[in-house]
Amino acid sequence: MNSTSKIYIAGHNGMVGSAIVRKMKAEGYDNLLLRTSKELDLRNQAEVNAFFDAERPEYVFLAAAKVGGIMANNIYRADFLYENLMIEANVIYAAYKYEVKKLLFLGSSCIYPKFALQPMNEDQLLTGILEETNEPYAIAKIAGIKLCESYRRQYGCDFISAMPTNLYGPGDNYDLEKSHVIPALIRKMHLGKCLEDGNWEAIRADLNLLPIERVNGMSSEFDIIAILNKYGVTHPPNPTRQPRQPPNHPSCPLGNRSST
Repeated sequence: MNSTSKIYIAGHNGMVGSAIVRKMKAEGYDNLLLRTSKELDLRNQAEVNAFFDAERPEYVFLAAAKVGGIMANNIYRADFLYENLMIEANVIYAAYKYEVKKLLFLGSSCIYPKFALQPMNEDQLLTGILEETNEPYAIAKIAGIKLCESYRRQYGCDFISAMPTNLYGPGDNYDLEKSHVIPALIRKMHLGKCLEDGNWEAIRADLNLLPIERVNGMSSEFDIIAILNKYGVTHPPNPTRQPRQPPNHPSCPLGNRSST
């Protein structure tokens, strides 16, 4: 791969995909093919094939996926299984059909058995039952890994897979219903500290930026505390201070919002 190679980064707006884009640009790779999900629906095989036929990428980073935390995985089980299977199958097949030189598929740590021996290693794949809450997502990711492996064995394609651990960083999702464990913990700790300190300006700034189930910075303290308690964000009761209704002024500025 050289600086003029045509490189397609699927999922470039996500946390991992955007990190790949930043790294590629920093290393001098400037011939990047980037499409949003509105510009190219990776679940649609005809659209994917047309894109590969027109652009002829030489290298592919497959970081696109429908992702979410434990709650989202458990609620939207069919969506996680179907959409990820379609994305993987369409992109990997097109990479084979249009003779991509190399493809990197990103899997997930949830592909390993629920009761895997510790420390865990790659050989434990498919040796036991999966964690039930995100089983559909894990099955889709395993299918993507096996599809890469099968094209490599049958056709000699240079398609490989990598298993990221629990990632976090710039561009992450901090929605408490849909985020992964680390960003959820970061936001919960931030909100918990603000709640403990009685820093309602910071709490309201946080909720103005990213409401939780329609509770935002203009909601009453009663509603805010109730929704935070639902997600495990609590603090010792203070009998000298009762929750108040929100002030009758525009929402607080976001300048005090944490980096999360």
